[in-house]
Amino acid sequence: MTMRTVYVNGNYLPENEATISIFDRGFLMADGVYEVTSVLDGKLIDFAGHAKRLERSLKELDMPHPAELPDLLVIHRELVRVNGIVEGLVYLQITRGAPGDRDFAFPDPETTAPTVVLFTQNKPGLIDSPAARIGIKVISVDDLRWARRDIKTVQLLYPSMGKMIAKAAGVDDAWMVEDGHVTEGTSNNAYIVQGSTIITRHLGNEILHGITRAAVLRFAREAQMTVEERSFTIAEAQAADEAFITSASAFVMPVVEVDGQAVGTGSPGPVAARLREIYLEESRKAAV
Repeated sequence: MTMRTVYVNGNYLPENEATISIFDRGFLMADGVYEVTSVLDGKLIDFAGHAKRLERSLKELDMPHPAELPDLLVIHRELVRVNGIVEGLVYLQITRGAPGDRDFAFPDPETTAPTVVLFTQNKPGLIDSPAARIGIKVISVDDLRWARRDIKTVQLLYPSMGKMIAKAAGVDDAWMVEDGHVTEGTSNNAYIVQGSTIITRHLGNEILHGITRAAVLRFAREAQMTVEERSFTIAEAQAADEAFITSASAFVMPVVEVDGQAVGTGSPGPVAARLREIYLEESRKAAV
């Protein structure tokens, strides 16, 4: 494997030389936020949306923003360039820093600087994904996460467990259910299609405000598709004509089975296919 160049607190380093303190609050407390920006054609997809959500996450946790937007963009672009990423991802993580010891109380931001880490992931074939042609299968699991899922924090233990529950069941992913209704996937937003109507859960503290979600819904409305933002049940999903997920790395991905029951024809449907096509076309045009 080629050695990546990564970014840690102002320095570009070979990945095997990158270190952070054992007292970093991201490590000890999951006291950090992150963003993942897709790279297509060597350019960043919806960078401004990710940067805006990052700002919101930091604000919600009362964490200082360590960099100006133009500086963050420069770092992202430089990592894409030096690592030769054509299709892939840039991961950015900001934590409250390393105060030098472990304490539940937040350290003074005047004396403890945030930790800023970025790295790339090379993912050739991101656009031409085999899964997008055949669709994915999901199961439902209870949503046992904390109540502020709108903040993109690094506390991802339960979503990881959800992925493993799905894997053990021989499927691709899990949809989380709370009070009888689907919240979202383990690392994606969830949708169903009934007739010509696209249904996805309304924004709130229960789900992540997906950047891809916002773009896809905007494109859907521009294409004169009907969008209904409301919660739905697993039974509704099983009875739907289509289902799909969206995320920064999956774009628009058809879901063809929910809890062992085929959705629609059991194959990817036309709405998800069209939305994927529009999303990729428009996002690549606007990439920076």
